[in-house]
Amino acid sequence: MVEAGAWWTLLVAPGLLFALAVLAVAGDAVLDARNAGRRGGLAAAVRPFLGVPRALVAQPRRLPAPDRLLWRAGVVTVPVAAVLSTLVIPFGDRVVADLSVGVVWFNAMEVLTWGGLWLAGWGPNSAFPLVGGYRFLAQGLAYELPLMFALISAATGAESLRVGDIAAAQHGLWYAVWMPVAFAVYLAGVLAFSFLGPFAYPVGRDLAGGVLGETSGVDRLLLQAGRWLWLVSGAAMAVPLFLGGGAGPGLPAWAWSLVKTLLVLGLLVWVLRRLPVIRADRYVELAWVVLIPLTIVQALVPALVNLNR
Repeated sequence: MVEAGAWWTLLVAPGLLFALAVLAVAGDAVLDARNAGRRGGLAAAVRPFLGVPRALVAQPRRLPAPDRLLWRAGVVTVPVAAVLSTLVIPFGDRVVADLSVGVVWFNAMEVLTWGGLWLAGWGPNSAFPLVGGYRFLAQGLAYELPLMFALISAATGAESLRVGDIAAAQHGLWYAVWMPVAFAVYLAGVLAFSFLGPFAYPVGRDLAGGVLGETSGVDRLLLQAGRWLWLVSGAAMAVPLFLGGGAGPGLPAWAWSLVKTLLVLGLLVWVLRRLPVIRADRYVELAWVVLIPLTIVQALVPALVNLNR
């Protein structure tokens, strides 16, 4: 349920999510300019946003026999699911919905993105977007199980699925320290369900943009916004799951939550430009042969610790 006194967060949380997404896009643009040998700075940071007004008034692309209802539903689902995922993320001492199954809610919203992106690929009735949608499903088969075991590791350590309880259980030692495999796999999962950087396979250039190939105007903006909103949401969720939430000396809890979120987000944006795109079949092999066994072992560690208390 929504806690009394936390209703203001219902308005603040989406605004903060969008603000951090804008910051992430600007940071990525600066890194892209530097990698290309161009000057960074303010001009590079604002370049991605210059085409937004033009996209808002652009005419939608005309295609033969598209399923516009499914197409639009898929496009809208991605950013909406990202926003809904933040309802259970505590920001300092405040949370919009302190659900007893907060971890499950976050994972369910992330899985909802599977359906949304596949519909966005199916709806245009075009080959490249459809292949891009299936690529995301294949990518999901690779990252989802390791991601779920990473989430289970944190929940097992706290013996609770409530996100606030997981953050509070780290008063002695952050889970990122004694659950490093789960933390690393979780961060990889964030990049995967954001389909950015090394996991941008569903929107690959070899598919002329894949899922994004036939979208234009507002639809394209919504899908692009959904990617970055998911990146920010995943970075914010890493703080209570693995970095002790708002705990820290000197600053109020909300300030520590913000600082930690910015640090995780900065790391993820930096990784976007450092790793090549991974083919889904290659990552499936890595996930099923290496990551799933490692994350299962990682999930056993807090379970054994709790049993021996």
